[in-house]
Formats: sequence, structure tokens, C-alpha cells
Amino acid sequence: MFDKTMVKVAMSGQGVIGRRGFLRGITLGAAGLASVSFTDLMALQAADLRKRNMACIMLWMAGGPSQLDTFDPKPEHSNGGDTKVIDTTVPGISIAQGWEKTSKVMNEIALIRSMTSKEGNHQRATYQLHTGYAPSGTVKHPSFGCVSALELADPKFDLPHMVSIGGGTIGAGMLGAAYEPFVVQAADKPPTNVTLPVDARRFTRRLGLMHSLEETAFKQTGGADRVKDHEALYRQTSNMILSPHMKTFDISGEDPQLKAAYGENSFGQGCLLARRLVESGVTFVEVRSNGWDMHDDIHDRMSKNASSVDPAFATLITDLKQRGMLEKTLVVWMGEFGRTPKISPRGGRDHFPRVFNVALAGGGIKGGQVIGASTADGTDVKDHPVQIVDLMASFCHSLKIDPKKENMSPLGRPIKIVDGGKVVQPLFA
Repeated sequence: MFDKTMVKVAMSGQGVIGRRGFLRGITLGAAGLASVSFTDLMALQAADLRKRNMACIMLWMAGGPSQLDTFDPKPEHSNGGDTKVIDTTVPGISIAQGWEKTSKVMNEIALIRSMTSKEGNHQRATYQLHTGYAPSGTVKHPSFGCVSALELADPKFDLPHMVSIGGGTIGAGMLGAAYEPFVVQAADKPPTNVTLPVDARRFTRRLGLMHSLEETAFKQTGGADRVKDHEALYRQTSNMILSPHMKTFDISGEDPQLKAAYGENSFGQGCLLARRLVESGVTFVEVRSNGWDMHDDIHDRMSKNASSVDPAFATLITDLKQRGMLEKTLVVWMGEFGRTPKISPRGGRDHFPRVFNVALAGGGIKGGQVIGASTADGTDVKDHPVQIVDLMASFCHSLKIDPKKENMSPLGRPIKIVDGGKVVQPLFA
């Protein structure tokens, strides 16, 4: 399928520059578009990076979930508010009331109660928890999901390697359009704009014509790079919509009892779809739950949110384990920061990055344990502080990704996947 010139071009660069250079060096006509897929091209350099079937599902609690009302309650202190605690299947580990389903799978979950950062702004903290970096005016860092797609995904697989369910997320940044997340707004509805308007042969001819027009118009101009990214995205998209794997997005045929266990709501069905996607070969899936920015009326709002997230989280872990997938699928529950220990006059909690919690399961994680602790009043880390870079390094360890590997920014600056940080070793003890 490849001639010698293509191979030489493919192997001439390093990191992202090499792949982008590969795309820039290829001129494909209509016949080429019909016979050579973008994923085939990526295979030349990605073969040595692929790992064995590792995947990650991130459950993102957008807004910043309160640690005191989820997995680090303080019933003996006034800062604990009205939240009561419940026992879990692991003696000595208690969590907040409302998380009864999760309590039953605590033997699979590791809780980090000593997460800490300095970023209390939603946008900046979301960026940092997704990329491991503070926002920068000169570099758009890729999300960890997009990095995982680059490092782990089989380039011959024809579904998107990174899928975001329930809304958008941090994108691929300097990795380019080829690794941008595929966004699914609603899990119970098929993705939009994935039906061919014409037959496949005519569609392929149209792609060839588009390529010829763009090459003619932009080959000698400053827009050539964007054209190449546009072309790569169209190749990926065409591979996807022509793929038999598209049926993975249809959850209607799932067992009604299993659908009910996940929860007949957008988040629950999103978690079910995430399991289906990972099972089919997708590398990274993020499922978004909104409404965690609880500056007022936290007791009732937390109860409402937990009622949808708790059964979905627990069922996802159980479902993955029963299918023999949990050991190779890292499941992460987290948001951008925690909430203030002291309840405000409005009955809510404000932003609090100084100490918060994260829950992890699968992917080699040793469940049934708590790592670190907050103080009795919840105002600070008591022991074993875990920085954002430490968490990211631990993600890499779980998925067998080299955190020191560098990708090249468009300005020629090498950027490590994780800049510093130490693996939280007790997670894997």
C-alpha cells in the first residue's frame, strides 16, 4: 500500500513534527484517498508506541465536587454540615450518605483524600486537571485523553480514539486535529452528521476533488498546514462513518436491566456507552456530569447529583470487572477542585483547591484503600499531599505511558507528557 518515498517521508521526523511532516509531504489524488486511510499512514510511526489494550474512562464532575459530601466526610466537625456517613464493604472506610452503590464496590476503589493545587478558577483548573499544565499563552497542551490516544491507540482502528460524552472537553492542542476528541452530546441518541449523503463511491470521489481543490488553492500559501489538518480530519471522519463499528454508539440493544442499573439518565447511559466504546477498541472516553459548582443549597443539589452518578459509577466498575476489562481499564472520578470546608450563609460551599479528593479503580489500581488525609476540619492536607503532576504521572504508570516522552510544539519546543511529578506508589502496591 505504501511506496518507498512515502516510507522515507514518514520516518524522516521525530514526535509530532515527524507525523505532521509526513502529512505535509504526501500529495494524494482521488485514487489515493480511496485506497490509503489516514490511520494506515499513522501506523508507520505509531507501531512502536502501541501498548496492549489499555484504556481509560474519566468521569468528570464539572464544577468541582465537594470532598466533604462525597468521599471525605467530616461528621464529627461542624464543617461536615448535614452530611451523614455510611460504611463501605471495606472495614474502616466510610463515605458520604448518598453514595450507597459506590460503597458496595469500595474494594475496587482507591481514594486519594489529599489532592492539592493552587488553581481555584474553573477554566484554568479544568485545563490543569486535564493536561497536567497550567494554561499558557504560547502552548496549547493536549489533554491526557488525547495524549493517551497518541500513545496507546491502534491507528488502524476506525472509530475516534478519544470520545467525550455529554459535552466538550480540553482538546488535542499542539498534537493537531487528528487527535481532537469526538463529542457525543447524548448517549441515547446516535451521533449527528454521520450518515453519508451519497453512496460510498461517490463520497470517495468528492473527497478526492476536495483534496485537489485545496492543494491547488493553498499549496504555495501560509494556509497549507491547516489544509493538511483539515484533510486528515476528513480522512478520519470518512473512515469512521463507513465503519461497521459505528453500531457501538447505539445502546438501544443493551439489556434493559443493565441500562436500569446504570441509571436511566444522561450520565448513566453515558457510562454505559463508555463501556461499549472501550470494549470495541476506543482508547479514552470522558463522561461529563454537570452541576457540581454548588455555591448554594449544597445538601439538596448534592443529593440530586449523587442519585445519577453513584449507580453509574458503581455499575461501570462492576460491568467492566464481569467482562474481564477492569484490569486494563483505568476508571477515574474527579473534578477540577474541591469545596470550602465551611458552609456559606447560602448553604453552599465555594471553590477550594487546597485539598480535595479523587477516586480511581482498575488499570492496576489496588482498591479498598485510602491514600492521604485531610485535617479534622478539612481545611488542609494532613499527610501524603498529592500534586496534579503526581496524579498525571500515576495515570501514565497505570496505562504504561512514558511520562517523560516529549512531543514537539509548533514552535519547536519539546513538551513532556508530564513535567515532573512522582507516581503515587501506594496506588499500585
